[in-house]
Amino acid sequence: MNGKKNRNRNQNLIDVALGRTPGDLAIVNARLVNVYTGEILDGQSVCTCADQIACVGPDAGYAIGDATTVIDAGGATLIPGFIDGHMHVASSFTAGEFLKYAAVGGTTTIVTETLEPYSVAGISGVLDFLASLKDQPVTFFATAPAMVSTSRGAMGIDPADLETLLAREEIVGLGESYWQAVLQNPDVFLPIFAQTTAHRKLLEGHSAGARGNRLQAYAACGVSSCHEPIKADEVLDRLRLGIYVMIREGSIRRDLAEIARIKDMVADTRRLILTTDGISPAELMEMGYMEYLVQKAIDCGFDPVTAVQMATLNVAEHFGLDDRIGGIAPGKTADLVLIPDPRTIRAKVVVSRGRIIARDGKLEVAPRKHTFAAASLNTVRIPEPVGPSDFGLPFSGDGNTAACRVIEMVTDLVTREVRLDLAVTGGEIKADGANDLAKIAAIDRARVPGKCFTGLIKGFGMNAGAMACSAAWDTSCVIVVGADETDMALCVNRIREMQGGAVVCQAGRVAAELAMPVFGLISELSLEELVDRLKAIQQAAADLGVSFPDPLLSLIALTGAAIPFLRICEEGLVNFKDGQTVGWVAES
Repeated sequence: MNGKKNRNRNQNLIDVALGRTPGDLAIVNARLVNVYTGEILDGQSVCTCADQIACVGPDAGYAIGDATTVIDAGGATLIPGFIDGHMHVASSFTAGEFLKYAAVGGTTTIVTETLEPYSVAGISGVLDFLASLKDQPVTFFATAPAMVSTSRGAMGIDPADLETLLAREEIVGLGESYWQAVLQNPDVFLPIFAQTTAHRKLLEGHSAGARGNRLQAYAACGVSSCHEPIKADEVLDRLRLGIYVMIREGSIRRDLAEIARIKDMVADTRRLILTTDGISPAELMEMGYMEYLVQKAIDCGFDPVTAVQMATLNVAEHFGLDDRIGGIAPGKTADLVLIPDPRTIRAKVVVSRGRIIARDGKLEVAPRKHTFAAASLNTVRIPEPVGPSDFGLPFSGDGNTAACRVIEMVTDLVTREVRLDLAVTGGEIKADGANDLAKIAAIDRARVPGKCFTGLIKGFGMNAGAMACSAAWDTSCVIVVGADETDMALCVNRIREMQGGAVVCQAGRVAAELAMPVFGLISELSLEELVDRLKAIQQAAADLGVSFPDPLLSLIALTGAAIPFLRICEEGLVNFKDGQTVGWVAES
């Protein structure tokens, strides 16, 4: 059946290309950026048949009929639709709300990670998430979760689950696998790598901080890309190993300006890719999406054609999708963006799969609203409310002080281990907000009964109250930081009631909250409402003394398995230098 369908599609394309039947959409009188040759061609026309391009050239009049929709570009520039090759869509917003802003700027394809729903809802959650991406105005691909985690209970994906995902057409490879975990746990990850490559699918990398023989060892595992370089020389090191480098310019980090001098260090930029690695709702509304990255690359000195290639053909070639997307040529998917000129990345018209989906910043094809399964809306499985005593740190040793292992914030994301001699009061260690010493706890919300670990954190800035979130990175945990155990319990219990979200409490009351009922990760609010709620949480955290630019990001990253050096999960504190899980009492 598929063979017959493809023959019919190809025959229809042939008929349009030969002028036997009219095309569906024609864009005429355009300057066309040919990403295959690096040329900008004047006076070009493109004619489509259904969702594919039938013909490209200086005259498409023979393929235009009475029923053909014709757009006269008037000398404006036509480029392929943008592709974001590394995105975390399962992050705060639904795909539908995200696309209301992302699709209008010219992005027509997105490759997203799926580790977030897998952590808390397993394979059924991932399949529900993938279903939410179907039949949208743009095309989504995804990577299967490698499941690098600070938690040994969450480490690695079940081979049967991986097999289910790798059999799906939209799964293009295995998602980011952090190099430290791969080299420290080869028995976990090398079989997963082999299973993925047996399907002839890619291994996406994450080599932050790797250099020398460690980078060589990681590359030898077969990783194909990395989005973590923050300096031009780090980019060059990876390019020399045959690794595609995704230059990150998103809400987690903005590295493009620093990395831009790579353009003067290499003769070939075809393994350079622009990516966001995720974008916050506020920055999406304010800055836009991939169009912002391409414009910034041009502003940083990249040739306009090179910048466009970095967000189109280079990405498609990396994922082996260039037979379908990434360029403007007969037989390719009709993903097209009309912009004023090669140096002005502002979408006048966006065509996705042959349909006009946006004009002048206005969406013309509404995203589909997905109805999530009941199980996806009930992922916070903390069986009973918690109390202040659940966050106690009892100490039964001798003396009036205890040697404690403490997480210390070095930046808003980077941490280190410090050892402090702390006073023992009433047989336990207390938080000390006046000295910037708070308690931190991670509670497993996916397993029943779930483990809970409480430790200490310094430098978070919290001198009162507490804040918590169910979207803790790389784990199935609720993460909570607080100077007051009663407020910590209130935060966690409110998240339990809402089935996911972010909460800030002070003096026994909720100061700000955001419900995130989809997997405990995603809000169903409009993007505008979501931005307002996040601003309220940021202000409420600031009122408690937290001065980080994005306090919620700083909080949820504390369980992450990628950012050095001391992290937390429901099993304890995890030291990335040796991968060991330890307690808060420091050994003598």
